[in-house]
Amino acid sequence: MPAPARVDVEGWGWRYAGRRLPATRDVDLTIEPGERVLLLGASGAGKSTLLAGLAGLLGGSDEGESTGRILVDDRAPEGQRGRIGLVLQDPEAGIVLSKVGDDVAFGCENLGVPAAEIPARVAEAVASVGLAVPLDRPTKALSGGQKQRLALAGVLAMRPGLLLLDEPTANLDPEGVAEVRAAVEHVARTDGTTVVLIEHRTAVWSDLMTRVVVLAPGGGVLADGPPDRVFAQHGDALAAAGVWVPGRPVELPVLPPLEIPDAALSTSALSIGREKRTIVAADLALAVPRGAGTVITGPNGAGKSTLALTLAGLLPELSGEVVAAEALAARGMRRPSRWRSTELLTRIGTVFQEPEHQFLASTLRDELAVGPRALRMPAAEVDAIVDELLERLDLAPLAQANPFTLSGGQKRRLSVATVLAASPEVIVLDEPTFGQDRRGWSELVGLLQREIARGRTVVAVTHDADVVRHLGQHRIALGAVA
Repeated sequence: MPAPARVDVEGWGWRYAGRRLPATRDVDLTIEPGERVLLLGASGAGKSTLLAGLAGLLGGSDEGESTGRILVDDRAPEGQRGRIGLVLQDPEAGIVLSKVGDDVAFGCENLGVPAAEIPARVAEAVASVGLAVPLDRPTKALSGGQKQRLALAGVLAMRPGLLLLDEPTANLDPEGVAEVRAAVEHVARTDGTTVVLIEHRTAVWSDLMTRVVVLAPGGGVLADGPPDRVFAQHGDALAAAGVWVPGRPVELPVLPPLEIPDAALSTSALSIGREKRTIVAADLALAVPRGAGTVITGPNGAGKSTLALTLAGLLPELSGEVVAAEALAARGMRRPSRWRSTELLTRIGTVFQEPEHQFLASTLRDELAVGPRALRMPAAEVDAIVDELLERLDLAPLAQANPFTLSGGQKRRLSVATVLAASPEVIVLDEPTFGQDRRGWSELVGLLQREIARGRTVVAVTHDADVVRHLGQHRIALGAVA
């Protein structure tokens, strides 16, 4: 087994090319071999940037400018192939090959692990993360949560001395969260692997971590020490900075119970799937109440995202149909899957699970203007809408930034804002609170509650129990796929 790694960060910072301010700066940090560090901080404080720096993935001067230095075992991380394993926020970014088993084996093959040893490593890694699918399953057929487990399995199979995890359970159901936590705990305790983990929801991990490090939004380290001491001594300041402090619930109202509302969308004998030959859920008879909050829940792979995309008119029904309310009809047609893109724009807006999949422009301001401009709104009205959304979602300082340089939480808020800019009657969101700090979460969920109060219909796919509590006036629970 590999020896655990030591990390030294000395006055380090990084500014992305084209950005005026650094993503993070003045970070001084020493991590001893075998330590397990929970890395916290408000959205945009530079947590993911620091993890990318530790992994040696930030590139050269054309991608940005660094200060200070990072060493792993007294060497630059860029030259530590196989010694450092990174699981990114976006699991799709780590998928290379078309079959599950081949993808998990890819890293081992690149490291020159003996061929006879690789199958056992693959089997052990897949089992440890609870990815219960055949090894010849196409990676494109996996759900978002399953892809998250696949990414972790691929890293664990390489047996790194430094394991870096960027919100590894963000898209997992509760069972998946427990499995991934158990997998990380097994590696940390059995192999003594050094672990640095970013996770907004701290309660799942705080008892496993030996140390909490909190990055300050303006640079440097806000707090550092054992979890119990950091949360006890700095709880108020951390919560104010946007950190999820265990035992501190969010302060938002719970929406009132529904009367007997009309349906904005309804289904009959509906079968759904990404491919015609693969049905993930069948014979669905559902109703989405108009002017209310609906949450779609269920285990990974149950078809939640597929259902959301089908309700939104972006995937065709395999059989049966989705029907919109008469007031939403376009050209006399009530089937969203048959509407044109401009007709969907003001009727059903969709926020994808991966925010990058819907970005089109090179700045946040232009991104938010795409919808209103497509609707041919006057320039002054477009500017007013964009300015309001930038302020409401705490993105105004980044108005001229490239959307792809944002943190995961900021990308999520931007993706929600781009949909709200066109004022659709129905808003469908896939994991809307992914990557959000406490403050961003409250702003986002509060914003959706206000949209509901204005008569909008909100549909959210989520594993987040607090989202269910605060938006779930109506609930659709999908079962596991057999």
